[in-house]
Amino acid sequence: MNVRKSALLPPTIVSVALAAMIGMNSHADEEFSYKQDFTEPGSVADFIFTDPTAWRINADGDNRYLELLGPSKYTPPFRSPSSIALIGTHQLREFVLEADLLQTGREYGHRDLCVFFGFQDPAHYYYAHIASKTDEHAHNIFIVVDALRTKISTRTTDGVEWGTDHWHHIKLERTIDPATIRVFFDDMTEPIMVAKDDRFAWGYVGFGSFDDTGRFDNITVTAPNARATPAAFFQTKKVDAWQTASAKASLPTKP
Repeated sequence: MNVRKSALLPPTIVSVALAAMIGMNSHADEEFSYKQDFTEPGSVADFIFTDPTAWRINADGDNRYLELLGPSKYTPPFRSPSSIALIGTHQLREFVLEADLLQTGREYGHRDLCVFFGFQDPAHYYYAHIASKTDEHAHNIFIVVDALRTKISTRTTDGVEWGTDHWHHIKLERTIDPATIRVFFDDMTEPIMVAKDDRFAWGYVGFGSFDDTGRFDNITVTAPNARATPAAFFQTKKVDAWQTASAKASLPTKP
């Protein structure tokens, strides 16, 4: 169940024009709609990274995507994911996030990719750790609050089958009233993880991994309210410094 690029609109942040009028440091709430398929050279300007050198725009023919190449040179304040890429322009409260993910690492129990949300700073945030096998430290929803990550899932599955060279479609839904977090993987009718927590109402959203590699594409985010507040942590990368790699014939394609 993968979204074809041809079905997506050009990458855009609908609320950017309004943000420009009211000032990028504004905390005014506004409707937010974001679509990103990394077609345009400036598409990465929306993101902040724990380590920009660990990421690149790669291509498979005319299909471009954001790729995490390896471990980031970043040490978090507490044991938690090290490779993080956030949409650093807006804080969100309630939202629906969807994306296509492809895991490129070796198979093992904690083989993962992550979705971050409610990200207030490097010591306060949530993340969904999507992995091959579940345990107390994998394939669950976690919170970081000035300490090692803590599992908050009330329900999860045994794990997911990442496969090899296979794109998967994910969705994360978050509401505050009632406080509900749901994560979907390929099957959009039955969540693979559920949690109930509202300690961090506002925060940034994004993607990454604990210490693995992968690809991210066809991102869509919709939210009834957002705050145009640029993040004051992590790093950006100049658009002209990004490497857009030519695809090799062996790279996977989306169906």
